Amino acid sequence: MQPSKRFKNLSMSALFCLFLSSCTGTAGNIGVHNSKLSLCPARPNCVSSDSESADHRVEPYRLAVPAAEGWQIARSLVTELPRTTIITQGPDYLHAECRSPVFGFVDDLELHLRTESQIIAVRSAARLGYSDLGVNNKRVEELRSKLMSSGTIEPPL
Repeated sequence: MQPSKRFKNLSMSALFCLFLSSCTGTAGNIGVHNSKLSLCPARPNCVSSDSESADHRVEPYRLAVPAAEGWQIARSLVTELPRTTIITQGPDYLHAECRSPVFGFVDDLELHLRTESQIIAVRSAARLGYSDLGVNNKRVEELRSKLMSSGTIEPPL
């Protein structure tokens, strides 16, 4: 291989690795603030049961079992989601990272147990990019389906 081609191939490989390492981003606007999950950004790559915008709104998970039992089941089912790692979990909050299969893009999945309302609020958002092609909504609805199948939550209103 000619030296100029070798340099070009190495340069392209280095740029690709740099691109991949930047795909993960850092967890930004997450957590519970004033008893609600963070707002979704203006981009169409986030869904939340606390959103007031119809573009981002999903129904919360309405518990059909005692809150403590529902919370335990929900946490267990999150661990079964593909390429998902729980980062933070507590008595009423869970944050997990969900990675895309090919490039490893990271989405943040959050659950917030609200015992007095008998619901689990949910938020799922891409860290980077503009559109997620509906991936976060599909994740929330997949988890909803599993929770409904186990009898843990009621169907959405």
